[in-house]
Amino acid sequence: MGEGMDEIEIFKRLAMALAVGLMLGIERGWETRMVPEGTRIAGIRSYAMMGLLGGIWGLLGQEAGQLALGLGFAAFASLIIAAHIMLLRTNPGERSIAAVLAALLAFVLGALAAYGHLAAAAAGGVVTLALMTLKAPLHRFVAWIEPTTMKASVQLLVISVVLLPVLPNQGYGPEQSLNPFRIWWIVVLIAAIGFVGYIAIKVAGTRIGAMLTAAFGGMASSTILSLNFARMGRATPELQRLLAAGVAVASSLMAIRILALALLLNPAFSIALAVPMGAMTVIGLAGAGLLWLGARQVGVGTETPVANPFEFWTAIKLAAFLTLVLLLAALMHQWYGDRGVDLVAAVAGLADVDAITVSMSHATAQAGMAMPAARLAVSIAAIVNTLVKAGIVMVVGGWAMGRHVLMVAIAMSIAAIAGLLLAT
Repeated sequence: MGEGMDEIEIFKRLAMALAVGLMLGIERGWETRMVPEGTRIAGIRSYAMMGLLGGIWGLLGQEAGQLALGLGFAAFASLIIAAHIMLLRTNPGERSIAAVLAALLAFVLGALAAYGHLAAAAAGGVVTLALMTLKAPLHRFVAWIEPTTMKASVQLLVISVVLLPVLPNQGYGPEQSLNPFRIWWIVVLIAAIGFVGYIAIKVAGTRIGAMLTAAFGGMASSTILSLNFARMGRATPELQRLLAAGVAVASSLMAIRILALALLLNPAFSIALAVPMGAMTVIGLAGAGLLWLGARQVGVGTETPVANPFEFWTAIKLAAFLTLVLLLAALMHQWYGDRGVDLVAAVAGLADVDAITVSMSHATAQAGMAMPAARLAVSIAAIVNTLVKAGIVMVVGGWAMGRHVLMVAIAMSIAAIAGLLLAT
């Protein structure tokens, strides 16, 4: 039985095969415990023997060849399918094939254990057990999924699993600044963060208030969150102070998102950004806390509309914008040195901070840009973006709401400048 395999090793492998079948059999026996004996395909004893059968056949297959193992599995599968057909005749309502698949897996995992892959067999058995046990929660989850959620899931899978692996992972253009794989990976990252925030909002609901919505919205896009809250503030003036606090929370999380992106791309650069971005976060959250305390007696009387943050063409536009910023930053650095990047940072900050963060993380890691210059560029973009959000709220939500956001934005900007001076 297998060259060099002693009796102890054989017993060990058969024991794992038996344990996997027994584990699945316990779940099946518990699930069908109210069903009369003789009216189900298999119970705890049958599944245990299926696992052991797979183990024994796997050992025999090592002597007789893999063809014998394949034929044995085909014969076993035919037996299980025939048993399921007989069950359908007596109980037409039993249309699930979960028990059939579990039986086949018990045999296959037993054979896997016989070939010496004990950890893989055990892991496969546990995963199968989890899937069988979580039947009701998984069905509720599927029923909960809406068309927009399914569409967003498919889009995210397309840009991450299908498109990302085929892109070349090498630099092109000035200072090798344009790396298609790296650019698209950031698009996937940003889209994934937005999607996770969207799902979390749907799961938690709006009962716990505008702050949770602001927190997750800030993870996805603090600018979009600011626009939505500004519209709500114009429609419901009594909530303006609370919604202004939400905008401050989202702006604070923008600084945290900058640090997270830098940490993923260039850990050393994230350390350089820690002081100015940390100062912005602390002051922003403090301002949000003060606004929230002033509005703590005001309840959220309306549902907070949560839009799907992921759209395919939005991702394409982000990729184009990111490419443009990377190219401009590289050209400015090539033509004017570190000083030319600041203008690009200010322009980029009007709409987005992620692109300039990616660009500067790349420039400091591969293009030789000095850390202080890159830190200044990202801080400029963050300050401009924070002030732009205050302007959006003032224009859309009105001065009564906008002045609260503006005060926090100015305080955050001053904190960032102080952080830059301290870090110098």
